[in-house]
Amino acid sequence: MRWIARDVTFEFPRSMVVMGIVNTTPNSFADGGRFLDTDSAVDHALRLAAEGAEIIDIGGESTRPGSEPVSAEEELRRVIPVIERLAKRCGAALSIDTQKPAVAKAALNAGASIVNDIAANRESPEMWQVVAEAKAGYVCMHMQGTPQTMQAEPHYDDVLREVDGFFAERLGALTEHGVSAEQVALDPGIGFGKRLKHNIKLLSGLKRFNVAERPLLVGVSRKSFIGKQLGTPTSERLPASLACAVWSALNGAQIVRVHDVAETVQAVRMAEALSDNR
Repeated sequence: MRWIARDVTFEFPRSMVVMGIVNTTPNSFADGGRFLDTDSAVDHALRLAAEGAEIIDIGGESTRPGSEPVSAEEELRRVIPVIERLAKRCGAALSIDTQKPAVAKAALNAGASIVNDIAANRESPEMWQVVAEAKAGYVCMHMQGTPQTMQAEPHYDDVLREVDGFFAERLGALTEHGVSAEQVALDPGIGFGKRLKHNIKLLSGLKRFNVAERPLLVGVSRKSFIGKQLGTPTSERLPASLACAVWSALNGAQIVRVHDVAETVQAVRMAEALSDNR
């Protein structure tokens, strides 16, 4: 199984790919404001790459529940200088975390290889055309609603079946718009339009999604469902985040998106070594 992102190709099976998070926003739930200026964001990204991140995911708009959208101009102002500088200095593949086709296109022109799209549930094909033209990697994430509405009343009759069905339908639509299956990774969207019970069921059933024969990306780092399950504040969720990353590595995920790269790399590499020698 291959995941092709422009001039970068990930061949699976292999060790889990760790994607490091760089938020250039004032209001992200885990590290809002810490990397708002270009210098601090670039330094942080280079540090994550040195710790073992093979992909750096750069975002300029918070998508926490209830967050307000920002303009494309503001998002571009936050992310493009970071991507331009990292493209010259960073050995990791660069990913743009955006819902906006214009931002995705500018980021790809600046040196990104992957579009991480939380709004893959949209019906407009503009984003997919941008991805197809650039031959970029694409993360197709499941979300019920939008960041402004997704946690209001999320409901599923069978969350595993419905997310799986969404992936099948989206893969067909992406192919129709020129995005090959080999460009696509799938993300079940932990925390995006899901209650605690839905998040737990998705993580418990990750192997369900292997039938799509596409890489599976899991993003659980420091998320609120951990706090709801364990009663821990954001600053104390690293142990549970590592447990979820290890679980994901052993249950069919190929990519994990995290804030704490060094710790995650150690945890999943040890889990992989133990699993390989069972």
